[in-house]
Amino acid sequence: MCWLSGCTQPMHLQGSRLQTEAWVMARGWSPVALEVQPFNLLGLLRQTAASQTLTLYIEGDGAPWPSVYRPPQDPTPIRPLALLLAERDTAVAVAYLGRPCQYLNSSELRQCSPLYWSERRFSAEVLQAMDRALSELKQQAGAERLRLVGYSGGGVLATLLAQRRDDVELLVTLAAPLALNEWTRRLQLSPLHGSLDPLDGPRQRARALHFSGAMDQVVPTAVVEYYVARHGGRLEQLPGFDHACCWLHHWPELLTGLEGRQ
Repeated sequence: MCWLSGCTQPMHLQGSRLQTEAWVMARGWSPVALEVQPFNLLGLLRQTAASQTLTLYIEGDGAPWPSVYRPPQDPTPIRPLALLLAERDTAVAVAYLGRPCQYLNSSELRQCSPLYWSERRFSAEVLQAMDRALSELKQQAGAERLRLVGYSGGGVLATLLAQRRDDVELLVTLAAPLALNEWTRRLQLSPLHGSLDPLDGPRQRARALHFSGAMDQVVPTAVVEYYVARHGGRLEQLPGFDHACCWLHHWPELLTGLEGRQ
């Protein structure tokens, strides 16, 4: 979802799975094998003590689009913001989940349809695979409950997952187009055929907090408001933030205040 903003921010990684795993392993994370057919997802876990709650971050849509009409050849994020946010989270059990077709080598990527990082990126088969991946990471951590944090398109998936699971105690989204049809209509984008719209799902049971950047032109606050008006949850608009800035810099203080936001 970076085709309108460019997402030109510092702290870029090199994009490959091996390089990303090396970067996180040096910081106390462990890779978790997640072959949830038909996808091979990147899962990472950092745990310093036993915990009943696992905080799990879901990556955004990845590499920027060359144009509104042409997706990138490889959706792997050069700057994986959700991973960088997870690294700044001081909870004792934190996990990270990449998206379908991200972090694959060239031969693996050829077997992954571009539809899964374009119009079908929120499809039923993607949701089912992500759901299984959540359960595997939760089991690996020995946790009973989940806190889901999703950035941009990762927030859409986090919301869809929270709507279908009964173990999510908190949902947090950042710059997420939670009303997909309304989003594509407002921005005059092509409809996401085959994708599930959170707006059409059941009202979620988990406590929900939705952050929006006041200067975000990729996902305007009005789109998030449209979802919250129907499904509830708390919407917090952040002055000075856009789609890429300034989530990482301010994430520690936003995390600190999560418990006080009802």
